[in-house]
Amino acid sequence: MDFQLSDDQRALRSGMRDLLGAVFDRDRMRAAVERGGGVDRGLWRELGAAGFFALRLPEEAGGVGLGLPEAVLLFEEAGRALLPGPLVATHLAAGLVKGAAEGEAVVTAAEGGGRPVADLGGADAVLVGGGAGVLAGEGLEAFVAGAVPVRSMDPLTPLHRVEGRSAGAGASEGRWEGAGASEAYPGALRREGALLTAAEQLGSATRTTEMAVQHAGSREQFGSLIGSFQAVKHLCADMLARTEPARGAVYAAAVTGDPVEIAAAKLLADEAAVRNARDCLQIHGGMGFTWEADVHLHLKRAWLRAARWLTAAEAEEVLAADLGPVRPLYGGSAALG
Repeated sequence: MDFQLSDDQRALRSGMRDLLGAVFDRDRMRAAVERGGGVDRGLWRELGAAGFFALRLPEEAGGVGLGLPEAVLLFEEAGRALLPGPLVATHLAAGLVKGAAEGEAVVTAAEGGGRPVADLGGADAVLVGGGAGVLAGEGLEAFVAGAVPVRSMDPLTPLHRVEGRSAGAGASEGRWEGAGASEAYPGALRREGALLTAAEQLGSATRTTEMAVQHAGSREQFGSLIGSFQAVKHLCADMLARTEPARGAVYAAAVTGDPVEIAAAKLLADEAAVRNARDCLQIHGGMGFTWEADVHLHLKRAWLRAARWLTAAEAEEVLAADLGPVRPLYGGSAALG
C-alpha cells in the first residue's frame, strides 16, 4: 500500500502555501498581533473562496468533494503560517451553518469543561458540546452576554469564559465516543476537530524546525556558526525526530479515521509543537524571547492548541482504554516457582 502523497495532494498543499504566503505574510500577521487578534473577515472570505472550509462538502452541495487526508494537508499549512481564527470549527460547520462553507460566517466552538471559547466576540455561530447543537441568533446573543473576556497567552486568539452555562456539559466529562458514536458533536465532530488541530500542530512543529535550522546556519558565535556546535545539532535533530513520527501518525489517522489513532496523533503532534517551539526558542537565545521574534508566537499557540478538542490526559486515557483490561502478570504464588 502506497502512503506517499499523490501529485494532486502535493499540488493542493503547495497551492495553499502560496495562497497563505500572499494573503497572510509576516507583515499581515504582525499587524494582527498588534490589533490583538480576532477574525479578519476579508481573509476569511478569501479562504472560503479557495475552498478551505467547503473542502469536504460534496460537489453537489457546493463543496470540493475531498476528504480528511486533504483537509489535514490544508490545516498543516495553516498551522505553519500561524493563521488565526476558529478555522477548525468553521470547517466542521460547513453544511451545518449557513455561510460557513463560503467564509461568510465565522463559527467557533464551546467545548465545555471550563475551557475558554476562542474568538467568541466575532463569531456568527457556536458549535456547542454535549449534543446541544449550534447556537446562533438570540441564543448566541444570550451566550455572548454571559461571557467574560479572559487573558489569552496567544495574542492572536482572544478568549472568553462562559460562567454558569451548561454548554458543553458532555465534553466536560472528557467523553471520547468510538467509531459507532452518533454524528452529533462532540462525537464525530470532536474527533475530526482533534485531528485537524493535530495537523495545525504538525505544521507549527515543521516550521519551528525550519526556523531553528535556518538560524543555526546563519548565527555566529566565537567565530563559528552555532550550527557547528554539537549541542545545537542535537537540538535540531531532536526536533526533526519529534516532527516526523507525528507526521506519520497524523497522516495515518486521516486515512483511517480511527478514534484511537486520532488520539495518538493529537498526543504526538502536541508534544512536537510545544517542545519544538521551546527548542527553537533555545537555539535563538536571548533574541527568541523578544516580542519582535516570531518564535514565542508558535510556542503560545502550541500551548493553546494542546488544550483544545482533546488534551494529553484525555488522549492517554483513550490509548490506555484501547489496551483492554489489566490482568495480573502471575496467576498466583505457585507461578513464582
